[in-house]
Amino acid sequence: MRLDLRDIIHVPDARKDFQFQLDLSQLDFYGSNPIAHPVLAKGSVTNHAGALVLEGTASSLLELHCDRCGKAFSREKTVALDSLVAQELEDEENDDILLLEGTELDLDDAVTTAFVLGMDTKNLCSDDCKGLCAKCGADLNLGPCGCRPEVDPRLAALAQLLDNEAE
Repeated sequence: MRLDLRDIIHVPDARKDFQFQLDLSQLDFYGSNPIAHPVLAKGSVTNHAGALVLEGTASSLLELHCDRCGKAFSREKTVALDSLVAQELEDEENDDILLLEGTELDLDDAVTTAFVLGMDTKNLCSDDCKGLCAKCGADLNLGPCGCRPEVDPRLAALAQLLDNEAE
């Protein structure tokens, strides 16, 4: 979506609201496409004493797989949109400022960038997810797997003593 800001560029305290949906389902994150639902972006661009400020949120329901146990789950993701908007850059190294193309702002690009940068690198179905057993692959969230704990090779002689005593 392109937002035309010519009405507010030179008018102090002027504001232009926006709301739209963006399809990011084609974006690939580590071999999966978690943004299966449309991203709802809403907010406004306000002229604060000549400085244009973009404020708002972008949110969507993500379809994820737990990085510990592999279970599929859904989670709501909301990312803040907060940037300065300018017609030209004085400092080429400032990536936080969005550039206007004429008098229009490309909101698709701004929302896509903010949403991608806000994605988590690890996704867990719950904070206390126990994951899978390294030996048998059983889901430890459902209970213990029954595998014997692995003995440290440095303590193997002591483990043999315990085995002999149990007999």
